Order: sequence, then C-alpha cells, then structure tokens
Amino acid sequence: MGFQHRVGAQTYRFDDLRTLLARASPARSGDQLAGLAAASRQERVAAQMALAELPLAHFLNDAVVPYEDDEVTRLIMDTHDAAAFAPVAHLTVGDFRNWLLGDAAQAASLSALAPGLTPEMVAAVSKLCRVQDLTLIARKCRVLTRFRNTLGLPGRLATRLQPNHPTDDLAGIAASLLDGLLMGSGDAVIGINPATDNLPQVVRLLTMLDELIQRYAMPTQSCVLTHVTNTLQAMERGAPVDLVFQSIAGTEAANRSFGIHLGLLAEAQAAALSLQRGALFEDNGQRGRHVMYFETGQGSALSADAHHGCDQQTIEARAYAVARRFEPLLVNTVVGFIGPEYLYNGKQILRAGLEDHFCGKLLGLPMGCDVCFTNHAEADADDMDALLTLLCSAGVNFIMGVPGADDIMLNYQSTSFHDALAMRQLLGLQPAPEYQAWLQRMGVSEPGGALRLARTLPPALAPAIQRLSSP
Repeated sequence: MGFQHRVGAQTYRFDDLRTLLARASPARSGDQLAGLAAASRQERVAAQMALAELPLAHFLNDAVVPYEDDEVTRLIMDTHDAAAFAPVAHLTVGDFRNWLLGDAAQAASLSALAPGLTPEMVAAVSKLCRVQDLTLIARKCRVLTRFRNTLGLPGRLATRLQPNHPTDDLAGIAASLLDGLLMGSGDAVIGINPATDNLPQVVRLLTMLDELIQRYAMPTQSCVLTHVTNTLQAMERGAPVDLVFQSIAGTEAANRSFGIHLGLLAEAQAAALSLQRGALFEDNGQRGRHVMYFETGQGSALSADAHHGCDQQTIEARAYAVARRFEPLLVNTVVGFIGPEYLYNGKQILRAGLEDHFCGKLLGLPMGCDVCFTNHAEADADDMDALLTLLCSAGVNFIMGVPGADDIMLNYQSTSFHDALAMRQLLGLQPAPEYQAWLQRMGVSEPGGALRLARTLPPALAPAIQRLSSP
C-alpha cells in the first residue's frame, strides 16, 4: 500500500510505511547516509502531511520490520494493549498530536495510555512536532522508578555520577567520586564504564562501589556498564550487582550484533531480582524492583546494517519497546555519542535528544539523556547547554555527571556536575528525596538543598574516600 500527498503542482508518492516515516523525518545525516531522507524540504512537508492524515490504528496492521523476521516486532505486536489504546484509537497521527497538546493529556491519562501505544506511533507523531511541542508533551509524562531511592518525581532532577578512568585506577575513580558527591551528584546511579571487560576487574569495581554505598547507607545504586553476560557471570561469582546494564537497539538483528536477545535480558533481570538488593520502601512495604539500566542511540542499527530500510529515529523508538518489556530503573539515550555520521551537528543532536525523550516518556519509560557530542562533530558546549535546558524543562528523569564534562576514558564531551547544579538552580529542581536527605546528613548540603561546596572533606565521608583511594 502506498501513500501520496500533493504540494503545489507536484504529487509526492511514498511506496510504503517505512518510506513515509523516513521521508517525514527531520533532516539528519544518518538517514542521508542510508539513502532514506527526503530529497527536498517540499518532499519532507508532503510526507509529514500524508503522515498526519494516517490513522493511528494503521500501525497495528503494517509492520515496518516484518513480524516473522524480527522478535522486536513480535514483542511490539503481541504485547499491545487494545483497551489502553481505545481512547485514541479513532485518531489520525495529526489528531493525536493535537490531543497530546490538549487538556485531556495529563500525567494520569498518559500513563494509562502508554501500554496502548506502539513505538512507530510515537515516532510518527514526534515527526510532526515542533521543539516546543516535544518539550510541552514530554513534561506532562511522569514515570517513577525505585531501587534504593525514588526517581522521576515532579520537581526532581537526578544524575548519574560517572567516575570513569582510562586504566580503572581506584585513586582516579575515588577523586571523581569525591568531586561528584560534593556537588550532589549520584542519585540516579554511580555508574562506571570499565576500561576493560575483564571479569575480575568488573567484580573489583562492583565490590568497591558496594563497599562505599553499604558503609555509608547511601540511598543510591551502583552499576558497572559491562556486557550483560559479564554481569551474569559476576552474579554467579557472588558479586554485589545492583543494576544490570546493556546497550539495546530496535531490531533483532541489531541486538544480535550486540550479542544479546530478549531471552538473555529476561535471564539477567530474573537473576538480579533474585538478589533482592533493592531497598524496602515504607510507604508500600515493597522492595525496589527496577533492576535494569539500558542505553540506546540513534544510528546504532544503521551502523550494524540492521535497520531494515527504516529511518534511525523510528528504529530508536523501537528500542524503547525492548526496554519497556523489562521495567528498567533507567533508560539513557546517549544522543550525540555515535558521531556526526548519524547526527551531524548541534541542531540535529538537539532535535534527536528531544525526540528520544518524548518517545520514551510516551511509551512509559524513565528517560534520561547523555547530553553529549564527540570531538569531530559540528557541535559545541552552547549547543549542549540549549539541549540540556530544554530537556530539564521537559522533565527528563536524569542526566550525566562527568568531571569537567570531559570523559577522559570514553573521549567525548558530556555534562558536568556543575551543569546539573545550574539546572537545579535555574528550574528549582532537587535531587531524589532520599538522596537529598542523605546529602544533608553527610554535611554535603544545607537544609533546603544548598550545597556547602567545602574545600575539605565532610568528616562523615572522609574515611570512605581515603580508603577507596589507597593502594
């Protein structure tokens, strides 16, 4: 089945749903590289107008990646909640955008709707949205998750404390940890990208982080961002694993290129849940059960030649269906990390970050964003400040905290501890409530949240940092 729309004297035709979605996508270098992008602005507008007229229900009968060939498509179709979809089932994509901007779309109704939406639906509507639409709609979505603290509450902005080191040197990691803790970072997770996937080193890092968290009763969680199979082996060895990390993508073939499949993720989730390391929350008597941490990025499927002729933003949204299946604590779109081959400049990175956050939140995910760029991209810190401010206005659950915004192990530019402080001050945001109370108990912050920014270690934390940094 084809689609068409007339603009002026010319009629534009689109052979199938994949082509229509790709041509309607705002310009980005990855789609141009793949030969999928609109050839002109006029063609893009024609595709967007045709897409606006398409019924949402069409997406339930027209898979962009064949059902029989792809377990992600089967997951999307087989778990679709028709009852949740019913309130918007009669709408076109354009009407759905208007509904999302209207008063009927509020936190409760959007939460109830999420299981009824497919990734392709939310990708489609995002292509019709302006930047302010992406921001306004995402701000309405609230997704709360828990492990040792509560993330995603209104008026809160969490951070991942990212103390990476190019040789995994404990003294270097401890210095970054101290820097972040003194600036209120770390409530989303203390997460280390190891310099090597060597299993003994992974266990060593997990043990170090756990010692710090347990000794000082820190209401946060740790993660070593190694491959899921390494984490499974670490758990088998008795390592103190809080969160299971894995990069994921939106097609079975792309996930296979990462060395994963849905069954493997389910095995890892079950193993982590069996450890029962989450806190017991007094308000409901339940233990924190969100044990997965996923990262994604537009262009990953294309780089693996596993995109099935789909545009990179639609495939990215499909990765969120994978994430949703496993009820993660955190989902992080590492938006500019993959490089200018897929997002060429600051304008494309900004748009992609807002799209990813919008799509993930509509699908019911606890979205964070690594507001970042590589050194060979046509982007700079001003571009990242703009995206960061928009995301925090849109209610992003968490951002990165990297010393000086410069990750010396991964060699890219991200957001600093200072950036999070600036956003909290600018927008009146606070850390997760349990973590905020802990910062006060440790003498890092004053009642009310103001940081002391001491030149010397708070007495309560000094022994921990000194021990971690010793040979």
